[in-house]
Amino acid sequence: MPDEIHLHTLTNDVETADADAVTVSLDAVLELLEPVDETDVVLHTLCRRVVEVFPGAAMAGITVLRPTGPVTVAATSDELAALEELQYRFGEGPALDAVRSRETVRADRAAAYERWPAYAASSEPAGVHSYLSVPLPVAEQSAALNLYGLLPHAFHRMDESVLELYVEAAAVAVRNARRYGEARNLIEQLRIALRSRAVIDQAKGIVMALRGLDAETAFDVLVTRSQRENVKLRVVAERVVAAVSARTTVHNGL
Repeated sequence: MPDEIHLHTLTNDVETADADAVTVSLDAVLELLEPVDETDVVLHTLCRRVVEVFPGAAMAGITVLRPTGPVTVAATSDELAALEELQYRFGEGPALDAVRSRETVRADRAAAYERWPAYAASSEPAGVHSYLSVPLPVAEQSAALNLYGLLPHAFHRMDESVLELYVEAAAVAVRNARRYGEARNLIEQLRIALRSRAVIDQAKGIVMALRGLDAETAFDVLVTRSQRENVKLRVVAERVVAAVSARTTVHNGL
């Protein structure tokens, strides 16, 4: 039995071809999902419309509370994004209170100093005097539409009622963005799994040719080596295939 195996010894061509075809198909699906900018455009447009409609609102943005932490998914200005970043840094502020409690938050500058002293002190140069944050009705995750005013007492109860119309629209966009993200993540995981399967199939074919084994026994050989070296099966397979591609000797008992 020869000590070296070259590329022509690879078997399982049919299975590998099938996996490649599925991978190409998934790539095509991802390309279809690529124009996500529609959701971003909707959210940013909605924030701009809110500022146009509410005289007291100088800036508007949308905060989403994700497993990794809060994030601003839309903002009418970089200044607003910076204000919300301050809230995330200090762990306090109107946007955070709204997404955490799922209740509307309305406050002026004096109330801000009482409720969120660190944030209020750091954000004072921005000149914000009024805050209104309304939670979005999104069951899967917490989110809020946030308004910032430069005048004292810029927001009233009537504003909260009218804002509900915009909140519903924002909630739909946030839900769509979340579902889109989940779809992309799932497809990406499938792509990785298929690529792993393809390289494992290649390595299995190499072992079959080298040892004269059937497919199941060759797979067991790879699994045993994976356990012995305490590395993932995919890594073992990649090493075997790389050794063959480089036309080098495959060691370690194969």
